[in-house]
Amino acid sequence: MGILEKISEIEKEISRTQKNKATEYHLGLLKAKLAKYRAQLLEPSRSAGAKGEGFDVMKSGDARVALIGFPSVGKSTFLSLMTSTASEAASYEFTTLTCIPGVIEYKGANIQLLDLPGIIEGASQGKGRGRQVIAVARTADVVIMMLDATKGDVQRVLLEKELESVGIRLNVSKPNIYFKPKKGGGLSYNSTVPLTHCSEKLVQLILHEYKIFNAEVLFREDSTPDEFIDVIVGNRVYMNCVYVYNKIDQISMEEVDRLARRPHSVVISCGMKLNLDYLLERLWEYLALICIYTKKRGERPDFADGIIMRRGASVEHVCHAVHRTLASQFKYALVWGTSTKYSPQRVGLTHIMEHEDVIQIVKK
Repeated sequence: MGILEKISEIEKEISRTQKNKATEYHLGLLKAKLAKYRAQLLEPSRSAGAKGEGFDVMKSGDARVALIGFPSVGKSTFLSLMTSTASEAASYEFTTLTCIPGVIEYKGANIQLLDLPGIIEGASQGKGRGRQVIAVARTADVVIMMLDATKGDVQRVLLEKELESVGIRLNVSKPNIYFKPKKGGGLSYNSTVPLTHCSEKLVQLILHEYKIFNAEVLFREDSTPDEFIDVIVGNRVYMNCVYVYNKIDQISMEEVDRLARRPHSVVISCGMKLNLDYLLERLWEYLALICIYTKKRGERPDFADGIIMRRGASVEHVCHAVHRTLASQFKYALVWGTSTKYSPQRVGLTHIMEHEDVIQIVKK
């Protein structure tokens, strides 16, 4: 029996099994086996022949955004509208056959946008070059999931399932579980909160499935067996995702209103160029980028060329972005903007910067 057959067999058994207190250990074991087989499926086979053409595009700009969706939902049209890159768009499926990069220039930042070929059902098992598409998506900072508004929620559910099965977790944070395998001493199990989903016996069974008999486990939140398995496997990618419903000009106002109110969702129309500016605003929020301007002593700030950083960046990060030796020669900095109590404020290396702050660095 091949890996694919084993996976489908386990999935069928999970759907058949009733979820209650008596079956939770059995279900936990099945989920652990399923995650193990899926990991094997993603590993390239050693007997693989000549490598085909990959999709990998060199990372450039301040952030990377991947466009994922079924064929003919408007990904290429969106790329052509947002960037100066022309991606071929036609009324038939699979117009795009490789990864086409473009650059969005917004608030002084260069955001790399990747137009990936359409995903089909079963992409996580390698159908329609699906694995290559998903491998590129794992390297992105944010995923834009393009959906056809006329198709309802069918596409969203299918795509989430495909990405889930290859270890991409959308719009969720990493489980707060401390896990460390040891050489000996058996299983040390603790929790700082009351657990309703995982018991010590279930944790032990899941670890035995992965041939781990000595480990330290500490639950800091009430996590599910699936989240615990994610921590053991350790190769999960947690990323933000914006669900973009295209072709809203073809559906009723009530349906548009319903889709727009869903969490992490934006409704647009590439054909009529509707709501694209709001999508860019939301994308900026999800990427958590800030723009910082520099100032020389006795001169006006340089508003033409800002430094793009991640939200939560300190003065030390700004020093490294300007020049790698600047932090070692740093004496103090003067900052104007929303991160200070008064302007200018004299700050040290640990001061956290905010969007559109102005900084003047004084060396020793």
